Amino acid sequence: MNWGKVFYMFFTLMSLTTSAAFIFEHSLVALFIAGSVNVVSTLMKIGVRNVLSAELLAGSLVADLHLIPAFFAMKFYGNVDMAVGLVIGAVIANLYTIFISMIESAKQKTEF
Repeated sequence: MNWGKVFYMFFTLMSLTTSAAFIFEHSLVALFIAGSVNVVSTLMKIGVRNVLSAELLAGSLVADLHLIPAFFAMKFYGNVDMAVGLVIGAVIANLYTIFISMIESAKQKTEF
């Protein structure tokens, strides 16, 4: 078992699920956790040299650039609607990342 891939997928899924949790319960703590976990997930993707690594990193950066402004919009401006809209964008970016990861895994399986 590739433990690096396990941790990488764990943080990607954790980011997706905590972002989705924020959509249903507008908690600043949940938003902070989602953003933090997504930043860790992004950092884990830096330096990966897979076929689709650029797409994976780009999707993760997009989620970061949705979650961080969402936190500021909610914390400093009290704009929950904008925060929810940005988090929905982050969820879509995380789903894209998971989809690309599945394609990458399928390519690795067929190359053996």
